[in-house]
Amino acid sequence: MVRNKIILLGAGGHCKSCIEAIESNGEYEIEGILNKGEEVKSVLGYPVLGGDELIDQYIEKGFSFLITVGQISSPAIRLKLYNYLKERKAHLPVISAFGSVISKHAKIGEGSVILHQAVINADAIVGNNCIINTGAIIEHDSLIGDHCHISTKAVINGGVKVGDGVFVGSGSVIFNNVNICNNVVIGGGSTVVKDITAEGVYFNDKKLI
Repeated sequence: MVRNKIILLGAGGHCKSCIEAIESNGEYEIEGILNKGEEVKSVLGYPVLGGDELIDQYIEKGFSFLITVGQISSPAIRLKLYNYLKERKAHLPVISAFGSVISKHAKIGEGSVILHQAVINADAIVGNNCIINTGAIIEHDSLIGDHCHISTKAVINGGVKVGDGVFVGSGSVIFNNVNICNNVVIGGGSTVVKDITAEGVYFNDKKLI
């Protein structure tokens, strides 16, 4: 059986985690990486084939794509790449590491990556183009919007609603039924116990910027 071939977009540190996830489940064969700039020649043995100008060429050849640019302060680069791929009807699969646990009752949007030891529980919904990072927990009935990054060991408890373009830092805990609006950055180690209704950068429930 010939595995599907996939192109990765972005050659930074997050790309390494995505490669590990792809290799772990064996569903896709990595053809290579497209990266803006020429400073990186390969990542974990996979070649950098060129820049974003080659995207259309690989779409025409029927390759799948995964956006492997990371996301902390802003989803802007990932969002731009996602929209470009969508306009050209590129295939954006869900990638889940072998060690992740995803309920059969959960829904995951296209282009999202679920890394090792992450848990997505029953009736949780994860949007498009999201990063659910190593060891993160998305509990039952939670909703994660599009273009979000739930970082390492973060816990999204039951009934939480997270808007689009949100970053939840490592080790943060969002209490049950809390709502977080679009375009929020929550610093690592935060405990969020009440709704966040304005865009900005937060630690715990306090707005910093």
